[in-house]
Amino acid sequence: MTTLISKKHLKITLSIFLSFFLSCQTSNKNTESTNKDVTLKILGTIQDGGMPHLGCSKKCCANYYNQGFYKKRVVSLGISNIKYNKHYLIEASPDINHQLKALLQDNNPSKSLDGIFLTHAHMGHYSGLLNLGRESFSSSMVPLFVMPKMQEFISSNGPWDQLVKLKNVDLKNLSNNKPEILEDNLSIVPFLVPHRDEYSETVGYKIIGPSKTALYIPDIDKWEKWKNSIVELIKEVDYAFLDGTFYDAKEINNRDISEIPHPFIIESLELFKNLSIVDKNKVYFIHLNHTNPAIDKSSAPFKNIISKGFNVADINMVFNL
Repeated sequence: MTTLISKKHLKITLSIFLSFFLSCQTSNKNTESTNKDVTLKILGTIQDGGMPHLGCSKKCCANYYNQGFYKKRVVSLGISNIKYNKHYLIEASPDINHQLKALLQDNNPSKSLDGIFLTHAHMGHYSGLLNLGRESFSSSMVPLFVMPKMQEFISSNGPWDQLVKLKNVDLKNLSNNKPEILEDNLSIVPFLVPHRDEYSETVGYKIIGPSKTALYIPDIDKWEKWKNSIVELIKEVDYAFLDGTFYDAKEINNRDISEIPHPFIIESLELFKNLSIVDKNKVYFIHLNHTNPAIDKSSAPFKNIISKGFNVADINMVFNL
């Protein structure tokens, strides 16, 4: 009887210990996955020309007018380091006023913004800088993180050079593949990608938080033109916000597509088809042209993307890093 009781007590004790151990493991895992020290917020998803697009008489823009105004902003990300009360903007889009308000709850960049990171010198990614100038807000020494050619372009050409002369912005040098350490729990790494570099180089960014990392490549000519494997990079990060400008070639019927090369979403779906379900779910297509049917959540292309395990970025989505 004594032996039987001892074994019973031993079994109960082991059961309690195992439950406690698993509880601790689950608790630790949940803490890691819900770390909110650093957050990434989608502030815009549309290609440079915005939506409605100038001169567009297609259904996409006609519906925009007919249904009244709704939020469709040009591509931009906001990074908030809540632990240190620091905030960063990636891209200075034409919608910067709305986007700063969404990021900071205050659209005063001199007061609350700790830096702007630019990817390249195409209109949707840097033209919002005009709002920092004397004709508008006249900001004071907003840190502007740029690559060498972008720095030269801004410093040597009006009206951008006036931002530098009047100290509306404070230029900060970035280097290819060199981490920019912002705080002890946040760094951003620029890397060169092939694109139409008329005025500056083009970069994507790897954003490294305390627990997770995100890849941001809104513009690239074609994946095969890049020396790096996007498939392998997706596996290495937790989120991948990737060029989804066009769903396929059919939507561009009035332009020479060779002049505006991007990986079609259908090409990316084919390239990424052998990724695991977990890795597929990391992908969010962003920088959608106004003609892209994936903007419409009721469309067959949108449903096709989702059915294959991928995502389409939407404004105000928030991700913990």
